Amino acid sequence: MRTLSAIEEEAVVCDAHKLMNEIEPLLERWSNFYLLTSAAAATLIGLMFVVVTLVAERRVDVKDTAKIHVYFTPTVVYFASALGVAALLIFPNHTWLTATLCTCLVGVVGLLYSGTNLIGGDKKSFVELRDRVPYAVVPFGAYSLLVLGGVLLLHNPQRGLTLVAVGMLSLLAVAIRNSWAIAIFVSTLPKA
Repeated sequence: MRTLSAIEEEAVVCDAHKLMNEIEPLLERWSNFYLLTSAAAATLIGLMFVVVTLVAERRVDVKDTAKIHVYFTPTVVYFASALGVAALLIFPNHTWLTATLCTCLVGVVGLLYSGTNLIGGDKKSFVELRDRVPYAVVPFGAYSLLVLGGVLLLHNPQRGLTLVAVGMLSLLAVAIRNSWAIAIFVSTLPKA
């Protein structure tokens, strides 16, 4: 016959297991979104390499090469961030805590990166000050949404995942805009 303490211990283990598995159905409902977002981000990262190939075929002076480097890297980072969040949230057996930590980790690292671009701490400057909006300000807001959504996962999971999705879509949208601007710039360079 089981004792009262054994029954209580079993109840605690059962509650912990139930709590851990409560997020799985919610993340499963979002899985198609994460798969589409990660596929889009990965494909667009691949297309950025096509732009690099176009640059190699053009006559590019040192000043233009520096411009391309300053603008290209943040764009790839934003695509990779959206890909990273999607991949981390598709990972099986998440708990509320691990989903929050994964989302917040990408968000905080992104805030540091875009904040550095915003204040110019990377010793590189954008050609025009207005370029800081699509390359630093908007991504800073998108990463803030990732952090806020990650924290909100603990209190209101559906709203938290919605904010994470808006942050991911914002990163994709700004990276698409930025890659288009880079492609247009490269296409105007004379052929070698």
